[in-house]
Amino acid sequence: MLAPAGRVTTLKHLYKPDSPISHTVAGILWKGATPTAEAVGGPKKREPTMSQPSEQPHLSPQFCFSFGTVRDFLRLSRASIDDSITQNLNALVTPARTGFDPNSTSRRTPRSFTEQIDPETCQKFKDEVLFPSWKARADVLSYCGIVATSPDPSDPEAAVIALETQKNRERIVDERLDPYSGRFFPREPRTQSLALLMRQERAVENIVRSRTWDVIQGRCGASGQSWQDAMGDWEADKYKG
Repeated sequence: MLAPAGRVTTLKHLYKPDSPISHTVAGILWKGATPTAEAVGGPKKREPTMSQPSEQPHLSPQFCFSFGTVRDFLRLSRASIDDSITQNLNALVTPARTGFDPNSTSRRTPRSFTEQIDPETCQKFKDEVLFPSWKARADVLSYCGIVATSPDPSDPEAAVIALETQKNRERIVDERLDPYSGRFFPREPRTQSLALLMRQERAVENIVRSRTWDVIQGRCGASGQSWQDAMGDWEADKYKG
């Protein structure tokens, strides 16, 4: 319908408090307004996410003598739990505790990566993720350490090593003619290589755990316990009886 001649139709003319048109116009005008926290359902509490512990591999002599497989397991376990300990702890901080603040979009607030973590949540992380992962790695190091000091009749190079040793005994050594003829470098049994690997990995494990524990003490509150004592208490409680 056209407005009568000489009359200009404006929003002011259309607006009547109780009319449907007024409600429609108001809805259009205020459609882009920023919703408040209450308008979007209020603050919602989310549960913190937690990493998964390392799964222990099937332990066997074949596993231990596969040096690449042993290294990969230890490396991946440390990378997912210890090397990324800061990220794992940050994930424990429950987000959206106070709900969404519309005014937060107009200011920049530097995020703190040293926020203290709820002691109960932190203890749950240690009991369900950290210590089980450490235990899985410790079991590998312990088991393979025993394999390294045990007889190895299935060593595929055992016959070759025995033959080389026998030939060395039968050699005629005359250092006057050949100064190097007395030298003999026998092939190393794989048990010795495994023992060396275990010594190296134990040293690395101690360093990794100490660094991880320092970060946890800073974020979860210093307990006064060493990681050795804390791990020992966890094992005693878990395997008691």
